[in-house]
Amino acid sequence: MSVITRRTVLAALAASPLLLQPAWAQNTTLKISHQFPGGTVAEGDFRDRLTRMFAAEVEKRSKGSLKFEIYPGSSLMKTNAQFSAMRKGALDMSLVPLSYAGGEVPEVNIGLMPGLVTSYEQAYGWKNAEVGKELSRILNEKGIVLISWIWQAGGVASRTKPVIDPDDAKGMKIRGGSREMDLILKAAGAAVVSLPSNEIYAAMQTGAMEAALTSSTSLISFRLEEVSKALTTGRAGAYWFMFEPLMMSKAVFVRLSKDQQATIMAVGAEMEAFALSSAKADDQAVADVYAKAKAKVVDLNPAALKKWQAIARTTAWKDYGERNENCAKLLKLAEKTL
Repeated sequence: MSVITRRTVLAALAASPLLLQPAWAQNTTLKISHQFPGGTVAEGDFRDRLTRMFAAEVEKRSKGSLKFEIYPGSSLMKTNAQFSAMRKGALDMSLVPLSYAGGEVPEVNIGLMPGLVTSYEQAYGWKNAEVGKELSRILNEKGIVLISWIWQAGGVASRTKPVIDPDDAKGMKIRGGSREMDLILKAAGAAVVSLPSNEIYAAMQTGAMEAALTSSTSLISFRLEEVSKALTTGRAGAYWFMFEPLMMSKAVFVRLSKDQQATIMAVGAEMEAFALSSAKADDQAVADVYAKAKAKVVDLNPAALKKWQAIARTTAWKDYGERNENCAKLLKLAEKTL
């Protein structure tokens, strides 16, 4: 009876290189989940379109070794479960507002810090600035790989009056979108309501909420003009800038071949130009949509922006910077970009 030695096994493996390759380095199908309405590559919410464009281009460049399934409208899992699922390797990819994970990873609330980002130029400059590199490092440490940097300005849809100055928010039930946004709203005298953007319509329809801050694209895609009488746009400046990147589970990413990883990162970076132009287009389009629905449309003015920013410095920024060392460092690095 022959004895199988370690040397024999290693020799056999060396003769069969395919056995040394993980299955993920060959052919695989990745699932991309998001909360936004579904469409096509050519039409619909640009965030859904971006995931489809990304998927098609990666499949093409990887010669079919990577394929994708897109799950819009939180059809694969609940909105707030996506970040945690990626960290555990239970979800491959997601395009989700980063601040939604603030309860799990406090540092990510920098992605919706009122008044800290006030222009697209500043926002997209984060990627190669110290703050962006540090945020990427922290996310990587938490099991998340940033694939595409996507930023959106936002505005306020209201069932009653326009919300421009902090005084306008007093006594209103408003959705901010993050712990930090909620802090400045509370300081302005508002009662805050916490829920994902895909649940805003129902809350405003029933009167459980009177106003909501969200991105221009969500203001359109979720048809909030149907339940609003006023809109404050972000086209002339905003204190509400949301970072909602396309992300991937690190546990999934590391199992891909080096070529597959490089393809994903390259295509992800190329999608950013589309995201920027689409977000800017929606900042204008939202005003047209609401005007057509007979809502009162106003822009945020520089004086009002400074008032909100002043409140943010003493409430949201202070609170965030005191949460842990990472938060303090990120805030300091972000302030360098102002």
